[in-house]
Amino acid sequence: MNNSKSLFAAVALALLASSAVWAADIDPELKLAAQRVAATTCATCHGPQGRSTTPKFPVLAGQHASYLIAQMKAFKAQTRGDPDALGYMWGMAAPLDDGLIEALAAYYSAQTPGPGRGSDAATIARGATIFSNGILAEGIPPCISCHGPNAVGTDDFPRLTGQHAQYLLKQLRSFQSNLRNVAVMHGVASELKRPEMNAVANYLQSLSGS
Repeated sequence: MNNSKSLFAAVALALLASSAVWAADIDPELKLAAQRVAATTCATCHGPQGRSTTPKFPVLAGQHASYLIAQMKAFKAQTRGDPDALGYMWGMAAPLDDGLIEALAAYYSAQTPGPGRGSDAATIARGATIFSNGILAEGIPPCISCHGPNAVGTDDFPRLTGQHAQYLLKQLRSFQSNLRNVAVMHGVASELKRPEMNAVANYLQSLSGS
């Protein structure tokens, strides 16, 4: 194993350890309540344990707890710029208090994602290049700078590994149009052409979720 792989493995283990410790701080009753909500409400769209099989609904399994908390609070406050999702998710998030939001985030972050799903090999290879290197001539920075090796993300940037290509494409278009007003992502997506978006999305979908 080379130095970069060793470093990545160490970071991944540290993130898992910190996630486990954080989840252990959640009140047991809240944990049970979160499991009930996940099984009876969230699973309808996001699948059992957050392993969505419907391309328009994101995979939640293995996502960083801090990111999930931020998104649930944005849906509850109706501040996330995604009218389609907001119209449905506001009703789901509105009854959740901060404790249950944190417990749900801890639950989903602890779940094991499913396997990646492949498509055209040339498209995936193109997406891998854009993800790792960006497109210098078009001023597009490498995605790996924020989302990390294998797109596992950080506490500040979401995990993209194994995410549905259809969902990712919709989000990229939302960032490009500023429907989702996130400055850093608008800067990345603004110059991406549709084939480039498609390549990156399919590359990310192909990555192993484990």
